[in-house]
Amino acid sequence: MNGPIASLRGLGPKSARMLAAVGIATVDQLRTLGAVEAYARVCEAQTGASLNLLWALEGALTDRDWRAVAREDRMRLLLALDDKRRRL
Repeated sequence: MNGPIASLRGLGPKSARMLAAVGIATVDQLRTLGAVEAYARVCEAQTGASLNLLWALEGALTDRDWRAVAREDRMRLLLALDDKRRRL
């Protein structure tokens, strides 16, 4: 599916604008990068991105509610984000 970002579960116009600002405009682009990379790019480009965006991105890619992601995958995502930041 290569539709607009806002068509994914849990991502609306605000998330789509944040992603578009860093060059991520389609579902395929988001899938290719993954939630952690997309979130890191948003954080590098703008302030105010909360971890809820990371949970929502992962939820959108796995078709789950962001709250379930926050409960079930929080540690894995935070470790991946920390690893990415340390490599920069």
